[in-house]
Amino acid sequence: MALFGTDGVRGLANGPLTADLALTLAQATAVVLGQGRIAEARKAAGKRLTAVIARDPRVSGHFLSAAVEAGLASSGVDVLDAGTLPTPAAAYLIGDIDADFGVMISASHNPAPDNGIKIFARGGVKLPDEVERRIEEAMAGEKLRPTGGDVGRVVRFSDAEDRYAIHLLASLPHRLDGLHVVLDCAHGAASGVSPETFRNAGAKVTVIGADPDGININDGFGSTHLEKLSAEVVRTGADVGIAHDGDADRCLAVDAEGRVIDGDQIMAILAVAMKRDGRLKNDTLVATVMSNLGLHRAMAAQGIAVEQTAVGDRYVLERMNEGGYSLGGEQSGHVIMSRYATTGDGVLTGLHLCAEMARTGRSLAELASVMTVFPQVLINVRGVERSRATDADVLAGVQVAEAALGDSGRVLLRPSGTEPMVRVMVEAASHDDAQRIAEELADIVRG
Repeated sequence: MALFGTDGVRGLANGPLTADLALTLAQATAVVLGQGRIAEARKAAGKRLTAVIARDPRVSGHFLSAAVEAGLASSGVDVLDAGTLPTPAAAYLIGDIDADFGVMISASHNPAPDNGIKIFARGGVKLPDEVERRIEEAMAGEKLRPTGGDVGRVVRFSDAEDRYAIHLLASLPHRLDGLHVVLDCAHGAASGVSPETFRNAGAKVTVIGADPDGININDGFGSTHLEKLSAEVVRTGADVGIAHDGDADRCLAVDAEGRVIDGDQIMAILAVAMKRDGRLKNDTLVATVMSNLGLHRAMAAQGIAVEQTAVGDRYVLERMNEGGYSLGGEQSGHVIMSRYATTGDGVLTGLHLCAEMARTGRSLAELASVMTVFPQVLINVRGVERSRATDADVLAGVQVAEAALGDSGRVLLRPSGTEPMVRVMVEAASHDDAQRIAEELADIVRG
């Protein structure tokens, strides 16, 4: 199997993801990303390359970041250790200080025993598949082994959090004075910077899930566990709740009644606001094929086009970069605002969502009403060949279902990229219809 997945290298820490692997991966990264015109010019001028490294608070992040730092420094790369910060902070800082590349140690929304290594190129952008392939091949090749004064230094990036927080605040179109916000930081990487930044933006802040101990990340808190956030918003009478995941590249929300506002609804609110202010490039939003039919209808009513991509924020980013678009994301809460970030940024998204509430004086429920969410049912049909998604009998069943739904629904079949499974997704005007049609199609897929 390929080492790199859809979002870097990820696995059980001290299982497949060992310190040896992290060190070798870092050395190979120095070989591959140490090439190119700018890197060669710096080396010709007698300068060492520079990398930024950050991590989420998982206990395994300490030994993995130490291994990555050792691999980079032994390859002649100076390392700026930013400590515990969100993934989008690491990406921002790479561009901010003009570093040659960077590394984030995180497994995002996964449980604490897992961890991962995400590599960013110059400018804080994710690596294309071809570069990941070259790094994987370089792991078996010759490493850079400078000696004496040419080895790299590892130093603390002392003002990393301040730089990121100032950047976030500078992006805001409106302060948050008068808003009461509950933040759920998932006991993750945003536990320090997110509450501080929301308070500095003027909000009254209540915080839950912000006591990381290295093993409680994502455990019952965060964007995959919204029950506690909903309850706290209602209990405190807050205006809005914002939830991050472990590395804070996601944002989901709840309104004053505790109802969940997903990534599609957040994108709809931001798209309308950005179009109004002339900040939505080509009046276009980029979303994945899993985004709700309601998003497409709402955007059409607002004169906003929706470009679709495969599932995964990297594909959203690719399309945004190709078209120069300013807003894109996923239903899961990865929202990318390209004017301010090169990746999904949960803190940035939450701040801009709250800024629109403060600017308009409208509740989150009112803003979210721009979009009617169609009931969506997803069934994972396991233990079947992925090719079943395109079998003639399955496609015939899809045609029958689409004819029955007409303009009031949608069918999507997707083979899993990693296991023998086909995902059946159906949207319809009623949940009962969506459930019934999804189950019928799932039976056909099972054969």
